[in-house]
Amino acid sequence: VRLVETGGASVQTGGSLRLSCVASGIVFSIYCMGWFRQTPEKGREVVATIDSAGSTSYSDSVKGRFTVSLDSAKTTMYLQMNSLSPEDTAMYYCAADVGGVSAKQALELYPALNPNFWGQGTQVTVSS
Repeated sequence: VRLVETGGASVQTGGSLRLSCVASGIVFSIYCMGWFRQTPEKGREVVATIDSAGSTSYSDSVKGRFTVSLDSAKTTMYLQMNSLSPEDTAMYYCAADVGGVSAKQALELYPALNPNFWGQGTQVTVSS
């Protein structure tokens, strides 16, 4: 399994970015996927999840601003990020694990339920 994130950049407050995660070696339709972010201050936190049924779930800090989705071929996962603020500055990772849990469960049970497969990360920096 290989996950590769792209799309990280430096933007100003209020700006938007779209992150992409291309997966190989897995079938999206049987996996639960998610976006996570990490900073030295907060550690790693879950941002958004999407399950094999296409249901999504979001952390309170990004709800209403971020959207997780899959492309029609179900080979790429996206994270559309709008209304960015400096608090969103972090290294962003995509992750995957074998399905069987809902997006809501994957969000709420992290880190007890920790994905097995991770990308290398892409840096997002938001300046004020």
